[in-house]
Amino acid sequence: MDEYLRPGIFIDSDHPDVVAYAEKITMGIQENTLQAIRLYYAIRDGFKYFPYNIDLNPRALKASALLKKNRGYCIEKANLLAAATRALGIPARLGFAIVRNHIGTEKLEKILRTDKLVFHGYTELFLEGKWVKATPAFDAALCERMGVHPLEFDGKTDSIFQESDRSGGRFMEYIHDYGNFPDIPYSKMIEEFRKHYPHLFEDLEKNSPERKYKRVFYISPD
Repeated sequence: MDEYLRPGIFIDSDHPDVVAYAEKITMGIQENTLQAIRLYYAIRDGFKYFPYNIDLNPRALKASALLKKNRGYCIEKANLLAAATRALGIPARLGFAIVRNHIGTEKLEKILRTDKLVFHGYTELFLEGKWVKATPAFDAALCERMGVHPLEFDGKTDSIFQESDRSGGRFMEYIHDYGNFPDIPYSKMIEEFRKHYPHLFEDLEKNSPERKYKRVFYISPD
């Protein structure tokens, strides 16, 4: 379990801010499963889900960087959950998938030119002798607006994206699983983004001929 307990480049679980955050959220709780549950809800609802401003600069992808903001997208939130749990001695790793969202993303689909959300991130935690998936991306307030139940997490069963909305219609669909990793696989992630969203990188590099910002990738809804 060593690689799932020690700090990573992006899962910077030894960063003072990450350690302080983990200890603050779980103050008074000693049992690992209960600590993980408390952190899950704190991250799910304490940082609004916002997929329109994505900075792929490696420094911006560190778990500690999200603590300086009040919103983030799936990879950032999953990464912070992994870092905070590792800081408490709970083994954690990251999982990634391609998902298709069937409702509520017209604006994002227009920008991405597809309904596929590539390299969507979640966390896997080792609790009570087994790996359990946790997805803290969609905050409760957003779920209420979208007409879906927020994902709950009990530390014992997998918590992944909702397959249907409250009316029974299809909501999220997993169409490819990249597997799990001890840290964000940065090169693979950029490779997949370029493969599925080439126009965004073409626009970026066209506007930045010196490519000083080739690792910075912003999507804005405005």
